[in-house]
Amino acid sequence: MTDGLSGFDVLVIGGGNAAMAAALSAREGGATVLVLESAPKDFRAGNSRHTRDLRCMHDAPTPVMSGAYTEDEFYKDILSVTGGKTDEKLARMTIRASTECTEWMKQYGVRFQHALGGTLQLGRTNAFFLGGGKAMMNSYYAAAEKRDIKVVYDAEVVDLDVVDGEFRSATVLIGGRTVKVSAKAVVAASGGFEANLEWLKEAWGPIADNFLIRGTPYNKGKVLKRLLALGVDSVGDAKAAHMVAIDARAPKFDGGIVTRLDCVSLGIVVNNKGERFYDEGEDFWPKRYAIWGRLVAEQPDQIGHCIIDSKAMGQFMPSVFPPLEAQSIGELAKLMMLPVDAVEATVKAYNAAVQPGTFNHETLDDCKTVGLHPEKTHWALRIDKPPFYAYGLRPGLTFTYLGVKVNERAMALMKGGGRSRNIFAAGEIMVGNVLGKGYAAGIGVTVGTVFGRIAGREAALEALNCEDRVVAKEEVAHYAAS
Repeated sequence: MTDGLSGFDVLVIGGGNAAMAAALSAREGGATVLVLESAPKDFRAGNSRHTRDLRCMHDAPTPVMSGAYTEDEFYKDILSVTGGKTDEKLARMTIRASTECTEWMKQYGVRFQHALGGTLQLGRTNAFFLGGGKAMMNSYYAAAEKRDIKVVYDAEVVDLDVVDGEFRSATVLIGGRTVKVSAKAVVAASGGFEANLEWLKEAWGPIADNFLIRGTPYNKGKVLKRLLALGVDSVGDAKAAHMVAIDARAPKFDGGIVTRLDCVSLGIVVNNKGERFYDEGEDFWPKRYAIWGRLVAEQPDQIGHCIIDSKAMGQFMPSVFPPLEAQSIGELAKLMMLPVDAVEATVKAYNAAVQPGTFNHETLDDCKTVGLHPEKTHWALRIDKPPFYAYGLRPGLTFTYLGVKVNERAMALMKGGGRSRNIFAAGEIMVGNVLGKGYAAGIGVTVGTVFGRIAGREAALEALNCEDRVVAKEEVAHYAAS
């Protein structure tokens, strides 16, 4: 199993979208490539197998996206969700390079759906994979096999040998044996540390015990932690994360996207005291859904409860689990095991504050409340048509933002202002350069694809010591230019 792991030009650590984009890109550049995936084959591809789309800039309709989504609008969306915590140069470079993503992915067998319509608000901004993220990743792995990219599963990188910013080898646990794997360049694309429960508790304290991990249990953050210990500069902080509100009945790990709840903007959310705590109609759901995980995490016992009525049913993507159902708010409160009087009072006050308006879930409509704290600013409809429904909400952690700092070549930067010589990074392990906080649907796959391609190409050039490196720099500069 451990034979034939020497002599490769580029080592890619990780097995998700960013890793395979890097591997394929490095192979395009003529490099020999080894991919180390810590998961078994049946669970390969990390969080990428749970994805379904990527966000792309385009100035006109495409076969898979409607309308136009300009650079400035895309960047405003990033500013909106991050509150300005982004590297503008790298963010705009990502946006510009996203125009090429779908066509590049199609070369490797990835197929896309036609542009979506309806309440998701994503048909104009996002391209959706036909068959979802698992189909995308299966296409990548099939393409890698055809191109003689070697993939080793159940291969956990437990240490790195880096001297003065130069990668020399990785220590890998394979089949119970420890193996040294050397390469001329390395791409770290092994994700964040969201599956490392002890590290989460170091950052968040005991409330982390109530977090559910939406994705792979294999993202332990060992490569990230080792790189930071070896002098690679960091970006972001340990509490920054893509965290959404998911069904409280989801499993501890790997529940995936089907456990997400998209009904919040159509109802109200209360905590264990039966009290509302945030504006459910602040903005379109694809831009604001990712704030709700942290909001729920800040509530007692890290749980919330979304309450809707019959008018809302059928207007959102349902969870994999059915809701609680009752003919009255009081009966529903009992099913939720919440104080009945408090829940009834909250719903009564909310209904009284709802103003007349024209409901339209595809616009920032004029259906709002007046006189509440907090107000509901859009899509406020009275909760008055039985049966009534409720979903329990828990913080669902997707990935963490603490990562390694990179430049426009995806090269890891060292503490003190220097740069590594042959260490590159892509995907969740460096997403904090673009997303300091918050999230907009599909942008994680975009960052992974763009920086995966750059990291793979640059690693190949570094490994092969090509004179073409100057050409690659000019290509990067095209996207990085202001």
